[in-house]
Amino acid sequence: MEKKRALGRGLDALIPLPPQERAETQAIINVNVTEIVSNKYQPRQNFATSGMQELIASIREKGFLQPLVVRRTAEGYELIAGERRLRAAKELGLTQVPVIVKDVEKEADLLELALVENLQREDLNPLEKAFAYKRLIEELGISQEEVAQKVGKDVVSIVNTLRLLKLPAPVQEKIAQGELSEGHGRAILSLEEPQAQINFAEEILREGLSVREAENRVRKLKGRKKRKVVSPSQKDPQLRVWEEELQHIFGTKVRIRHQRQRGKIELEYYSLKDLERLISLLKR
Repeated sequence: MEKKRALGRGLDALIPLPPQERAETQAIINVNVTEIVSNKYQPRQNFATSGMQELIASIREKGFLQPLVVRRTAEGYELIAGERRLRAAKELGLTQVPVIVKDVEKEADLLELALVENLQREDLNPLEKAFAYKRLIEELGISQEEVAQKVGKDVVSIVNTLRLLKLPAPVQEKIAQGELSEGHGRAILSLEEPQAQINFAEEILREGLSVREAENRVRKLKGRKKRKVVSPSQKDPQLRVWEEELQHIFGTKVRIRHQRQRGKIELEYYSLKDLERLISLLKR
């Protein structure tokens, strides 16, 4: 068997696979860093310095735990997933990186694969995930249920993440920077006015509220407002139970408006494709 040639900066030592297993894993090859161009569909927007330094230190000590994913081009390779790892390799001065080459020709397939590969790695912030879900729905014309299947999530999780895009820009920025969590974002969404949402986000940061504390606080805020305009029947705990059951059935936000033995049920949708999905469920 021909002996494998040595790689620049000892890259073989950076791929944590036993020699026999590495030889059998033919899908993983090593390519020059200069041959790889960034992915135009990259969902990641925030490359935090602290996180990058941790990744660089990890690669320096343990090597690449996952290869990059690329496709071949006329000039070399285009990145599908692994932007942070590619940047870390450049910071370390590595000349080559381990990659898996995917056979992708259509731009629509590249978009789907790039977004799904990144989403499945669970290292995007909530806003990056929300924008990635939105692109899959709008540019590929697929439903929230199909997105959920592709990334291995339940529909309710997809819907909740998408709802973050309805927050005011200052609040979205705090979530993207990691100052507020996705759970905080959902609590803030319980308030309807944008300025009230911004004020509440600042309150959460100022007082260091946990997600549960934020949820309790917003319930009190809404409770004070409801006492002025809402009848007691609308506070019935059974209505909240039914709302939660319907949310799981329809995979979207549901509100039951009930007053004097009558009312209405409101279902939220986030695209025409999503509306078609809801109509299909209602027809069953």
